[in-house]
Formats: sequence, C-alpha cells, structure tokens
Amino acid sequence: MDALEQYFREAARELREPGLALDADPDAVHRFLHLPAVRLQQHMLTPARYARHDDVLPSFVPAEASCAEWVLAAEWLAYGDPGMTLASPGPALSTVVLRALADEAQQDWFFGRTSDWPTWAFFALTEPEKGSAATELTARLDADPSGEGWVLSGEKMYIGNGAHARVGVVFCRRATGPWGIEAVMVDTGDPGFHAETLPIIGLRGARISRLRFDGMRIPPERVLGRHRPRSRRGLQGALQAMLWFRPSVAAFALGVGRAACDYVLEQRPALASAGRAEVDGMIDRLNRLRRLLRDVAAEIDAGSPNTFRVSGVKMRAARLAEDATLLAARLLGPASLVEHPWLDKAYRDVRAFEFMEGTGNIHRRGVFQGLLRDDYFTSRDRDVRPGRVAEGVV
Repeated sequence: MDALEQYFREAARELREPGLALDADPDAVHRFLHLPAVRLQQHMLTPARYARHDDVLPSFVPAEASCAEWVLAAEWLAYGDPGMTLASPGPALSTVVLRALADEAQQDWFFGRTSDWPTWAFFALTEPEKGSAATELTARLDADPSGEGWVLSGEKMYIGNGAHARVGVVFCRRATGPWGIEAVMVDTGDPGFHAETLPIIGLRGARISRLRFDGMRIPPERVLGRHRPRSRRGLQGALQAMLWFRPSVAAFALGVGRAACDYVLEQRPALASAGRAEVDGMIDRLNRLRRLLRDVAAEIDAGSPNTFRVSGVKMRAARLAEDATLLAARLLGPASLVEHPWLDKAYRDVRAFEFMEGTGNIHRRGVFQGLLRDDYFTSRDRDVRPGRVAEGVV
C-alpha cells in the first residue's frame, strides 16, 4: 500500500493542467488518454482476467482492486483533479454490479468491451422526478411481443458519461415490488437508445447525461442475475454498487479538501498565525476523516460493512470538502476565485459530492438509525477513543 500511495501521488500531479482544460471542454479528455492516471480507473476496476497489461502502469497496481485500494487511488486522483478521474474510460460503477450478479458469459460480454481502450461505460439508476430511489423506478422492462427477450422503455437522468459510453447497466422494473427490479446490460449502438449531455457548472468532465430508451430490445442473456432468485438480482446489485462506491465519493471529497488546504499554504507561505491555525485545524479534521474512511473500506473488504458508518463518512466528507474550499477562498482574498482558476474550479466541483451517492439528509438519517440501534461505533471506538468519533462524524 505504501508503494501504491507513492505511485498515486506522483501520477496525480499530472492532472492539474488537464483538469482545467477539461473544465473548459469536457470532450478534451481524448487529448490526455496517454496519462497513467487516466488509465487507472479502467485497470483497477476491471476483473484481473480481463485486464490488459501494458507498460503504462507498474505491475504492482492491482486489477480488480479492493475497496481499500480504490479509495486510496480515488483520494489521490481527486487531489490531482476529480473531473479527470470521472472522465476517464472504464467500467465505472457497473463493475460492482457485474461482479455481484453476472454469470461468466455476461462478464465476458461486458468486460470484453470495456477492456478495449478507450471505452466508457455507464451506471443508470437515477430517473427524472424520482432521483435514485431504487424502489420507485418507472423505466420498464416488458416482454418482447416476438416472444423472445425483453423491451426496455423509459428515461434515466444525471448519468455520468452516458452520452459517450459504449455499454452500460440499466436498472428497470419488470414487475411490482422490490423483487420486480432488474439490471440489464445495454449496447448503446442498438436501436432505441438516445442520449444527450446536460449543461453543468462543476465536475464537467463527468459529462452528465440524460438517457432515453424507446423500445430497446434486450436479449434474455443480458438480464443480469437471471440464474439467481429474484430476491438476489437487480435491487441487490444496486445496493452493493452504492455501498462499494460510497467510500470512493468520500475519498474524492477528501482529496479535493486536502488539495485546497495545500493550495492555500503554497500561495500564502507567510500566512498569518490565525489563518494558519484555521488551515491546520481543517487538515486535522481531514486526517481524522481519512482514518475513518480507510476503516469503513476495510470493513467492506472484510465482508462486514457497517452501512451507518459508511453514511457518516460520506456525509462528513462532502461537508468538509465544501468547508475547505470556503476557507481557501476566504484566506486568499475577495478576488480569489477570479485570480486563482484552480480554486474556482475546485470550489464548483466539490458541490457535486453532496449529491453523489445520496444527499446529506439521507445519510444523517442513516447515522441516526445506527446510533439509535447502538450499532454505529465499534468496540475500538468505545474502548480506546470514547467520544472522538462522535465529534468527528456526528
């Protein structure tokens, strides 16, 4: 892990200038596909048997990364530029759904495509009017009148790289109730697929899109988990993907927050003692969050995730990242967002983390439920550091 962290730190340094170019033109990612940092998402989120090794990345960078390994990468990549990471080719969130639900032939179909460089994929859960409420989906999967396969109809909203992807995973409803939800693989070249990029002011490299499916035919072999009971199919895949990636959103926020603090110290090396104390205090809070983040990632890898703690860490990270950029803007002066283009970009980018993988209000409810059930703190929290985790998260 030490070697990995050192490599991620060095690779992230190459992302600052490309990130500013991407903010001006989200399609500029094609100019930076040669950078090792841009290759990391595809390599680390692809199962090892589909990974295509080359000389761009060192051999110790893992394919099929654990949650802890990906959290480490996400933090440093966001320290460089989160927009570049979200713009990079790769299977993105869909990889966890495929790992959880797909049979071998389905994995061959999906990862055989996303392992081609460069190929983008999308994860389509969120809908207009409904957000990411998985049990309220309106996109429909109906039986094909021909008697073979299915027909997909409906819309998805706020989908990263949706308009530029080659393949994706779409969550839809085949029947009423939570067990009537399915996850299907789609090829964007098939008839019935329509997509448009939405105008946004932060994380523009993510190329957030609106998707529409007009009677798109889905062969039966593209229904993920079709060999599993209904209770262990679509909805379970969505929940596992969100749980696995929620710490990485916290890591993105943590990386930008740390970058904002370091930027202030670089620009104002002779910062007054009061201002320096504020920056040091923010760095302490971010470091404490970093420990908690790595704890929850390790719990996920161990197969014993505490969803309440994951909610607390994600909620706190989004808030701290915003606080860090507000602090940086204040300490660098009234014109700081005009005089410092990188800070202006970071100031806009971090607002997205509040909405990614659940808003703060949703996660506050999760933290409260964990506290109410006395299922939030670990024995180490109670015995070794009483009260400190409550101070840092709640």
